[in-house]
Amino acid sequence: MARRHVRVVGAMLQNEQGCYLITQRPPKASLPLLWEFPGGRVEEGEEDAAALAREIREEMGVAVTVLEEAMHTRHEYPTYDIDFRVFHCRLAEPEDHIRHLRVHDHRWVKLEEMSKYRFPDADAKTLAKLLGLDA
Repeated sequence: MARRHVRVVGAMLQNEQGCYLITQRPPKASLPLLWEFPGGRVEEGEEDAAALAREIREEMGVAVTVLEEAMHTRHEYPTYDIDFRVFHCRLAEPEDHIRHLRVHDHRWVKLEEMSKYRFPDADAKTLAKLLGLDA
């Protein structure tokens, strides 16, 4: 049986204080209550930037401007493979309030605080790259 391949996009949203937005997965989702960069699956025929903007809008009710790709990683979970691309983004309207439409919670955290949160393995790889720990 062929393994499933899932293309996923995530947002590196940074505020003026140098903190990054992370969101907590809902309790009934796969990988429940883990923290991650906001984003989600790319649908068939969808461009990465469009998918990321759609996912952020659906999950938190805010619009983002998707900028350049920050990093790309692949990860093998037990039953499927993830192709994970993370993009620099900014809030289209910085004063917009983040709502928890399809996320359990959110935090703005500094890079050095990220280790206090538990992330799925694919996100952890991205954090390791960000922090320069994957050398």
